Amino acid sequence: MTLLTELKNKMANLVQPMSIAMASMLLLSILASNSSGGTNDGVLNFNKTPLLTQQPTITTFDGPGAGTGPGQGTIAFAINPAGTISGRYADSAGAIHAILRFANGSIISFDAPGAGTGNRQGTRPFSINPAGATAGYYSDANNVFHGFLRTPYGVITTFNIPGAGTSPGEGTFAGNINPVGAVAGRYVDASDVAHGFLRAPDGTITTFDAANAGTGPGQGTFVFTGFCLSPAGAIAASSVDASNVSHGILRAADGTMTTFDVPGAGTDAFQGTFTIAINTNGAITGWYVDEADVNHGFVRTSDGTITTFDVPGAGTGAFQGTSGQAINAPAVVTGEYVDASDVNHGFVRASDGTLITFDVSSAGTGSLQGTVPLSNNPANAITGYYIDANNVTHGFLRTP
Repeated sequence: MTLLTELKNKMANLVQPMSIAMASMLLLSILASNSSGGTNDGVLNFNKTPLLTQQPTITTFDGPGAGTGPGQGTIAFAINPAGTISGRYADSAGAIHAILRFANGSIISFDAPGAGTGNRQGTRPFSINPAGATAGYYSDANNVFHGFLRTPYGVITTFNIPGAGTSPGEGTFAGNINPVGAVAGRYVDASDVAHGFLRAPDGTITTFDAANAGTGPGQGTFVFTGFCLSPAGAIAASSVDASNVSHGILRAADGTMTTFDVPGAGTDAFQGTFTIAINTNGAITGWYVDEADVNHGFVRTSDGTITTFDVPGAGTGAFQGTSGQAINAPAVVTGEYVDASDVNHGFVRASDGTLITFDVSSAGTGSLQGTVPLSNNPANAITGYYIDANNVTHGFLRTP
């Protein structure tokens, strides 16, 4: 899971780790009349008494068997409209196992057939659709990656994209599933070049490359994991060109590809535009890295309009700043910002641009610790993970 949180988290799992607020809750305030206080004349007089509003609730959780050492623990990746969360945990030996957490709080774990049991090997379910089907990838005992699809009933299908490499770090990286069961992702070939793919519900596979994608190691077309495939079949992707600069890509359902760069994006190696998620209406979020290696969030609407934003408190040093991680149907964005001390914090950005920030209370406050939201559903429930003071990860759910 990097190019920050797929480059910090999303690509950290390849080469190896969201506050929930309804648009209305982002405008939360205590409503009161001009007069302070209120009267009680036998009935409550709500015209004079401030109204109390429900505050978001954060619930933390750990997968069964999650390790408690540095770099171990639980990461929640995605949440569907029913409140089911897909995620994973690293056990005490560092092996990775998939989990599903249901709305009632119960958690089950599973492993894809053929998943390795060594350190950093195992199963990672990055995406979950409304029916509860999950998609992701697993690494085998040779550190080669393979895609999988798990039905809501527990049936697991594994697959490899033709042309995927078979050496350590290569293979198939599935990670996005839409309501009809189509799966999108990337594969890395024997030359360590990335290519995009779309797997139809019947198993038919289509591969694609952006016109400006480089052909050297670490270059190519990247479809990151989680929320890059819309219900209509559009894919948000990124291309890394021959100079190792990243660009935004939108692949329409008919295969037409549009390239875009966020204004202000840097043009040196490892800078540029990183597209991370697309919603039901075709709006895209992610981040761009400027010429000083600082991250900034952006939203690109379906008509191509791009709005950039920075969360107050975000650092302005290299590898600090703001990163959009997910965008739901109402166009609420959640993600993380990194402050001047390199601590992670969560944020929610309403469709009108209103920003609120939050932290899990038990999150660490040291460098590279803190709160990292990764997903929000249509009801503005957010899931992700936090890193505690001992550098152990834990899942969280933030509900309105």
